[in-house]
Amino acid sequence: MGKVVVFGSFVVDLMARSPRLPIDSETVRGSLFKMGPGGKGFNQCVAAHKAGADVIMVTKLGRDSFADVALDVMKEWGMPQDCLMFSDSVETGIALILVDEKTSHNEIVIVPGACDTITPEEVANMKEVIREAEYVLLQLEVNQDANEMIAEMACEYGCKVIVNTAPYTPVTDEFLSKVYMVTPNEVEAKEITGIHVVDLESAKKAAEYFYKRGVQVVAITLGSQGVFVSCDGKEKIIPAFEVNAIDTTGAGDAFNGGLLAALSKGNDIWEGVRFANALAALSVQRLGTTPAMPTMEEIELFLGEHGERLSPVAH
Repeated sequence: MGKVVVFGSFVVDLMARSPRLPIDSETVRGSLFKMGPGGKGFNQCVAAHKAGADVIMVTKLGRDSFADVALDVMKEWGMPQDCLMFSDSVETGIALILVDEKTSHNEIVIVPGACDTITPEEVANMKEVIREAEYVLLQLEVNQDANEMIAEMACEYGCKVIVNTAPYTPVTDEFLSKVYMVTPNEVEAKEITGIHVVDLESAKKAAEYFYKRGVQVVAITLGSQGVFVSCDGKEKIIPAFEVNAIDTTGAGDAFNGGLLAALSKGNDIWEGVRFANALAALSVQRLGTTPAMPTMEEIELFLGEHGERLSPVAH
């Protein structure tokens, strides 16, 4: 099993559920509030860790009580804290999350805080970590110049870069040229490529955009339809598992963490996406983001119940 790195964000999720999402200037009475760990990078790292990956989280926190939310979870799950950075001047990031309890649709406002202030010197300190890793997973929730430096470093050391293009931020062709795999959802794919991805043919056109810029593997998540995968000349949509979702907030992060875990164990992209789909299906049946990530045992049980299993190499 190869070592992997998640370089990305940590924020504290402040989540409220209500009968419906408010319209402009409206106040809606909520039914539930929860505070807990979040941020795309942290969610994905916890998902990968609980799914059995040998993964290291690289993020930046403030020196405040919200930072303890991250530290407590990492201690509870036995996650290494060696690559955490701290800001003395900027607070730990937060995300305000509103969830419609009837439809599970959500609206999110994120304030990245400390994880948007990662410096070149801090990135340089991660050389040995990146050198030893097989994959590094990035998102677009930290300052992009730090992502670009990590991608450059990864290419130098032969570490494959996976980019979850969320939340959407414009990226350069030069950055994409250093990326091994992209994992946008259909909205992000349209923002980046200009192509409205609704089916297999439109997804193929979007994939071609990424291929022309040097990306080798494209996985576009399509919500309840599943995931479009394009790799080595083979292209298809891998169906999602049908479940009763109660909170889809962390579905994308669950998928990316699951995919990273599967790849780190030697599974190919096709097996990896099926595994990641299972992890995401389990997560949306629970409230929250990081707390909703399932364990390896739960994922294996779920796959078995649906007539699927991992190849022996994953064990």
